[in-house]
Amino acid sequence: MPFDVDIIVLSNIPKQVPPGVELRVVDLRGKNPCWLPFAHKQIHADRLNQYDLFIFGEDDTLIREHNIRAFLEVSAVLPETEVPGFLRFEQCPDGSLNYPEVHGHFHWDPESVRSRGEYTLAFFTNEHSGCYALTREQFRRVINSGRFLVPPHTEKYDFICTAGTDPYTQCGLQKLICISHLEQFSIHHLPNKYVAGLGVRGSELSRQVTALLEIGQRSSRPTRLFDTETALIDGWYSKDYYEPVQMTAVSAIPSRTRTVLSIGCGWGATEIHLAKKGLSVTAIPLDPMIPGGAESSGVEIVTGTFNTAREALSGRQFDCILLSNVLHLVRDPVEILSSFGSLLSPDGVVVAVVPHTAGMRTAWKTIRKNRHLIPNSSEVISAWKAIREGARAKNPAFYQRTGFHATSPNTIRRWFRDGGMRVESCTRLLRQQTRGVGRVALSLTAPWLTQQFVVVAKMDAPAFAGQKTLRDSADSVAGVFQQVK
Repeated sequence: MPFDVDIIVLSNIPKQVPPGVELRVVDLRGKNPCWLPFAHKQIHADRLNQYDLFIFGEDDTLIREHNIRAFLEVSAVLPETEVPGFLRFEQCPDGSLNYPEVHGHFHWDPESVRSRGEYTLAFFTNEHSGCYALTREQFRRVINSGRFLVPPHTEKYDFICTAGTDPYTQCGLQKLICISHLEQFSIHHLPNKYVAGLGVRGSELSRQVTALLEIGQRSSRPTRLFDTETALIDGWYSKDYYEPVQMTAVSAIPSRTRTVLSIGCGWGATEIHLAKKGLSVTAIPLDPMIPGGAESSGVEIVTGTFNTAREALSGRQFDCILLSNVLHLVRDPVEILSSFGSLLSPDGVVVAVVPHTAGMRTAWKTIRKNRHLIPNSSEVISAWKAIREGARAKNPAFYQRTGFHATSPNTIRRWFRDGGMRVESCTRLLRQQTRGVGRVALSLTAPWLTQQFVVVAKMDAPAFAGQKTLRDSADSVAGVFQQVK
């Protein structure tokens, strides 16, 4: 590079480094080895006035000259609270690219698209990219926040990732990806270790970026269907935007079904599967950007909020309403079931996939891995009770704190009952650990080893009659207004 670059290697043991490279050995005896990356913070702070640019990176992430120049050029036109970020890619054996950070509940925020000079930027909810870069002024702002030079900790991410994301998650800066010049902000994760199972291919990312750029050209911004991410570490129980085909849910759909409404559609693998089977599929997506692949495969897309989507579908009927990992995340599951249940045909069913979040095993893991939600050890018992009690009764405080409802079979049945429906079946999907467990032992441990429930429900006859009367009344009123007009 044409710049004057100083390189410091952090290690817990002495090792050989090339001439001109500084080795800093960090004593981690008796400590968590994942604390090592946090040692870079004080080094940077001590040298605040010596450099124009500060870079932290994992040792398998390649940052090139053109990445640095692009960072400096875009930083110059951004407000002081915004900072350009990088997105890692890997190279597949066939030469195509894979983007490992784009997985699970991580997604683009279509409401965040903005123009800064000639650049268009957007927020991606996974701030981790194995590195960060900050100018001196940006870094000064980070230090002055008082939340950078802190002991090793975990919040949204694990220790290693947190060390590289604190400037964004703790210190008041917002990391934005320059989608109009994405190639200049793409950096190579050299091991290519995730190409076989984590992330999306370059073609899918390009489709998403194209949709974002189109959103950026509009005067209005779209809205998301609901908050899809919980407050738990690793995003436990968050909605998976790249959910694979939910075969257990597909199997629960009656063979007589011809029309399906999917509420909370991600990139649409299940919806595409159903469309290929010859069903007429309509989907309400998590946001207007994510379901492009489903739309191109013949799935009808109805965007908007729950209310606007419900209004757009008024007067239509469906043989099946599919809710995959949605009900535990919406603020009022009963309201959603009641509102959209009126769209069911007389013999229609609701098929819902709901995670089991109130089992003893899950409750303990939630508490153990999410201590940032539990300030001190005296709250452990009360936190466990909150998870358990949240599954038995409405618990707005628990939902507000965690972003999800604790669920159990009783909770789910109550949701459907209060929504005017009758649960026909509630099937447990057990964890992989149940392989090899005897039948007797399995019957005893099933409540603790259940991972998900697949629920099939129908409208109660009295409730369905009431819904039909309401629809008929609405149609009559609409007819009167039409005549008056």
